[in-house]
Amino acid sequence: MSSVMLAGMHLLLSGIVGSVAYGLSGPGSDIDRIGVFAAPTAAFHGLHPPRESVVTTNPDTTRHEAAKYLRLALGGNPTATELMWLPDDCYETRTEFGERLIGIRSALLSAPRVRDAYLGYAGQQFRKLESRGNGTFSADTRRRTAKHARHLARLVHQGRLLYATGVLEIRLAHPEWFRAFGERVAGGELDEARTLLAEAEQDFDRTRSPLPDRPDEATAERWLLDVRAAHLPPALSRESQRRGARGARPPETGSISSTSTPPKPITDQPTPS
Repeated sequence: MSSVMLAGMHLLLSGIVGSVAYGLSGPGSDIDRIGVFAAPTAAFHGLHPPRESVVTTNPDTTRHEAAKYLRLALGGNPTATELMWLPDDCYETRTEFGERLIGIRSALLSAPRVRDAYLGYAGQQFRKLESRGNGTFSADTRRRTAKHARHLARLVHQGRLLYATGVLEIRLAHPEWFRAFGERVAGGELDEARTLLAEAEQDFDRTRSPLPDRPDEATAERWLLDVRAAHLPPALSRESQRRGARGARPPETGSISSTSTPPKPITDQPTPS
């Protein structure tokens, strides 16, 4: 697809995430979307730089500017990461830069950040479950509790698999297990969620991950700089392409270079009469 303009922003990659992508959606499930956009490069040099994220409801959509998205992905953020691993039928926008981003997805991963992010978010879901009590609550609260439990189990499963293999499974192979787990926990089986989280922590500790200790930031930087160059104003973009084709040039007359003679300092000595 071609780039989509969002008030001057170019949408590079977007898709449906959440329960629909996981295969866990049911009647009344929300449809969540996430995307990456590029702001005009010149806009970063004004008094009011572009927004890093644009979040809307009805429909539920989150879009991150390219640099913000990379920071999230490099940090192991599960929601940001899954955009690069979606099944083909979940993508709604795939530009050339979006395809390139998918192509470098493994370079953005690192073992410590995957472990910390997935266990961290799973721990947040467990704390929400603890605050719900013993299962004696309204039907609506029970529904939300089952959802938190499914999120916990899904984060644990995806995180362990990604940490152990370097591959992120988005569409779950056995969605019925996650639904049943959610219902059991919502019915009061909080200890089952506690045990699952504890076992996951132990599993991370004893697994030797193929992922590196640090992500490849140089690869991420090259992608981002190419995005910035492509979204210069047309005249500047053409000049940038011409310079790139010609290669490096010597400094122009009057420019300061590392080999030029520095100017003499100005002093406060009076001018002789």
